[in-house]
Amino acid sequence: MERMLSGNATANSEAVRGMPTEARAEPVRAPQLSPRARPTRFRGLLESLLARADIRIDGGRAWDMQVHEPSTYQRLLAQGSLGLGESYMEGAWDSEDLEGLLARLLEAGLDRQVITWADRWAVLRARLLNRQNARRAFQVGQQHYDLGNDLYRAMLGKRMVYSCAYWREADDLDSAQEAKLDLVCRKLMLQPGMRVLDIGCGWGEALEFAATHHGVSGVGITVSNEQADHARRLCADLPVQTRVQDYRSLDERFHRVFSIGMFEHVGVRNYRRYFEVARRCLAEDGVFLLHTIGSNVSVRTTDPWIERYIFPNSMLPSARQIADAVEGLFVIEDWHNFGVDYERTLLAWRDNIERAWPSLPARYDLRFRRMWRYYLAASIACFRTRQAQLWQIVLSPKGVRGGYVAPR
Repeated sequence: MERMLSGNATANSEAVRGMPTEARAEPVRAPQLSPRARPTRFRGLLESLLARADIRIDGGRAWDMQVHEPSTYQRLLAQGSLGLGESYMEGAWDSEDLEGLLARLLEAGLDRQVITWADRWAVLRARLLNRQNARRAFQVGQQHYDLGNDLYRAMLGKRMVYSCAYWREADDLDSAQEAKLDLVCRKLMLQPGMRVLDIGCGWGEALEFAATHHGVSGVGITVSNEQADHARRLCADLPVQTRVQDYRSLDERFHRVFSIGMFEHVGVRNYRRYFEVARRCLAEDGVFLLHTIGSNVSVRTTDPWIERYIFPNSMLPSARQIADAVEGLFVIEDWHNFGVDYERTLLAWRDNIERAWPSLPARYDLRFRRMWRYYLAASIACFRTRQAQLWQIVLSPKGVRGGYVAPR
């Protein structure tokens, strides 16, 4: 999925430094208290911090935090975002309105005010290392996308499309996902006989839709074996090939190229190379569509909880980072933001998976369910507060002849 959250509304010093001085609150650092300090002192410190977001500990409102383990107070102060997510997974606290609580934390900027040594290390590591290099390319496939097709089938609905749906004229998730696939095809101006490349093809739904409705052939690549197996079955009677392959090894020509919800795994150190690969694979008169979650600020790291439990090596691009990476390679024909549609998509996924838990295998135990619930709630909060956007960007090598008119 487009990282949801993929989490660049996070506690990291890069984001804090990027804010105007007058907009910053004083950062809160982990307290240096004696191990003998009473839990009530930690509770008082946490209550003071949460009050900035109008959240009460053991309060009576839906978005308040109900704490079950006294050690939670110190843990949240010391570990920030990572401790918040892990302690929820372990049942140390709850909230009746989890996404509401997380949205209040984001709106109050607490994600930028609680800075831990782990956050500082993540920023330093991102500056020194390429966390999204070719050797690590398949890690997210193994950890996240290979969890089990039964899980994703239950959550995603009729079409296994793990990216933002398009709700402009749709009333349900399945219709909204088909509308999104149709929008992509119309923006690409597909014609029968064209050869199309899907970078990050997921379970093959986009290529299946394009081949069925527009008479194209194509190649889809993914880093997930589970996704590839499903896509091959889905497209078995169509002129579509699915490969388990890293995008960097692509070197063949296509009339059209698109990528839906994969760019969040590329990493800023690789953005230029990614677009160079897309350019060398695209015909001179071709069109490339990039569908990605975007961040309001330029950063190099993701939320530490998301990094550890959901999307390893992920990060969200900013508009500036994308523009810098495509300079001299592509003409930007259109930039469409429908990020407000992602909250509705995520709410539909959440409702689907909550209904499905009793029928899913026991390997998705209570800890996993709480992890997944927190992941979806954090993503909902991120889009509700407009901390993240959803962009569809249409690019061409030399400009579409006669001009490009983007459908909506």
